[in-house]
Amino acid sequence: MITRRNLLRTAAAAAVATPAAAVLAAQAGGATGGGKAAAMPLRIVNRTGAYDNASIHVYIVGNDGTRQVRVTPEGELAPVSLSDNGADGYTDYAIPLSASGETTLTLPRMSGRIYTALGGKLRMKAVEDGDGKPALAYPAGWVESDPNFEVLHDAAEFTYNESGMYCNTTMVDMFSVPLSLRLQGQKDQEAGTLKDGARDQVFETLRGTEGFDRLVIGDRRVLAPSHGIGAGRFAGDYFDPYVDQVWETYQGKDLTVSTDAGRFTGRVRGGKLAFTGPGELSFDRPSTSDVLFCHGALQAPNDGVQGPVAAVLGAALNRTTLAAHADQPTDDPSGFYGGKITHHYAKALHAATTDGKAYGFAFDDVGGFASYIEDGAPSSVTLTLTPF
Repeated sequence: MITRRNLLRTAAAAAVATPAAAVLAAQAGGATGGGKAAAMPLRIVNRTGAYDNASIHVYIVGNDGTRQVRVTPEGELAPVSLSDNGADGYTDYAIPLSASGETTLTLPRMSGRIYTALGGKLRMKAVEDGDGKPALAYPAGWVESDPNFEVLHDAAEFTYNESGMYCNTTMVDMFSVPLSLRLQGQKDQEAGTLKDGARDQVFETLRGTEGFDRLVIGDRRVLAPSHGIGAGRFAGDYFDPYVDQVWETYQGKDLTVSTDAGRFTGRVRGGKLAFTGPGELSFDRPSTSDVLFCHGALQAPNDGVQGPVAAVLGAALNRTTLAAHADQPTDDPSGFYGGKITHHYAKALHAATTDGKAYGFAFDDVGGFASYIEDGAPSSVTLTLTPF
């Protein structure tokens, strides 16, 4: 199965100031493939009830497999260029919506993000990356000095290539604008739809949750706790007591992790969680940042062995199921996010969606609990800005 993490590659590496959720990167030989790139309809529907079409702008940016690109209002791929920066120092890649009703755009084959900005335009600067190539500095809504901090915005992620369409609504970095995706093709699928009044409920729940309250930025957005650490809004040692509990638990008994590669058996030895099975693996004790970002000690290489084990461990830590369940992964969401120390941000987001699926952290696709959909023969995709 192609997961979102399998797609998080080249665009993320090329982007500047890339969010942790990153841009979905090209795979299967590049987003454009051989020959003329195909395109499909992308429909944008405004059901916010709070903003008219004239107040909303869309930005489609990402990577075509070889370079950073953006989509023009006419549906053409254009390379990011330093000369696109205007007198104010920023690009204007905004695509306006139709005067009323549904807006139909053309989506070329590429990997990237569809940003929506409400009540103001986004300011993204074209810069040189570490290799001297043009790149785009994406919005970082968790950084107060970012030029887009005051703008209400959010994004969906996608890869569209010759193998199909892979897309998700992401809250890995932050939650602001309620979005849903509908992907039509071999099947008719939806992802990300929130319950009525759920946006307000997420904000209210987290304002009232100790340790998570400072992640709420007015009525504009809620920061993911991973970014909250760097912003001074979340404790950098929050998960430490739970990780200690896990490490103590598996000093005295086995932990088993099942993946497509087989069954791994592990114990804590010499401070590391060491596994035997289809391969010999070991993991250092992860920090709170490692747990929330799903990196560092929980880095998941695309190797089919260590990567899947790291993903299962990361998901179980964020869902706080690892200490209580020695056979992972667990698949009963009623047992997720128990106890005072847990990922309350992800918990609130999953409670907000109609199907219980959300992308609250990078390993949320473990067990199929993420707001992710794919189709091998897509015919159209619709992004809806749902009611506030």
